[in-house]
Amino acid sequence: MSARIVLLIAPAVLALLLSGARAADAVSPAATPAVASPVAPTLGAAAAPDAAASAPLGAKDSATAAAAPAAAPASLDNRIQELKGDVIRLNRDLLVLEEELLFPANTQVALFVSMDVGKMFELDSVQIKLDDKVVTNYLYTPLEVQALHRGGVQRVYLGNLKAGTHEIVAFFTGGGPHYRDYKRGTTVKFDKGTDPKYIELRIKDSTGKLQPEFDVKVWQ
Repeated sequence: MSARIVLLIAPAVLALLLSGARAADAVSPAATPAVASPVAPTLGAAAAPDAAASAPLGAKDSATAAAAPAAAPASLDNRIQELKGDVIRLNRDLLVLEEELLFPANTQVALFVSMDVGKMFELDSVQIKLDDKVVTNYLYTPLEVQALHRGGVQRVYLGNLKAGTHEIVAFFTGGGPHYRDYKRGTTVKFDKGTDPKYIELRIKDSTGKLQPEFDVKVWQ
């Protein structure tokens, strides 16, 4: 009897074991997604930094776009300054070209005034005659006199002369020693050739005579 019961239970147990194995096989494929499921949050977490990284890029682009209008006025100011510099250089070149056209080298003559120390004479004005013709009457300001005291040289006349012998007479008016009105003149003759002629009218102090001196230097 017991042997028969064993024979009956054995197939049943075997059937249960087989059905359990099949159930395990059936459950294992379904469990695979459950294992992979933790990966999804990981991918999402990886995507989040990408989105976060993209956010600063957008903010950077916005900052660049905001800075562009501010940079535009600066670039415009730089361009204006460059144009001003170009105008100044062009004006200088035009003046040089004008002098070369109006006063060619073969007829050009230029007169200059300079002052050495000048403590004994306060210059007010100068009159220049060229071949008995007045070519310059100039009245000085205090700032111009200070510039001459500091070593400045002023061009008072630029003109044309034909080749030959010419005469310059210059009269200087101002305050002399002891604050007295002072007027002195100087004269010089020179020969004009085919080269430009530069003539300097100089005011100097004579410590020996305690009075100003005026002379003319012709530069070759």
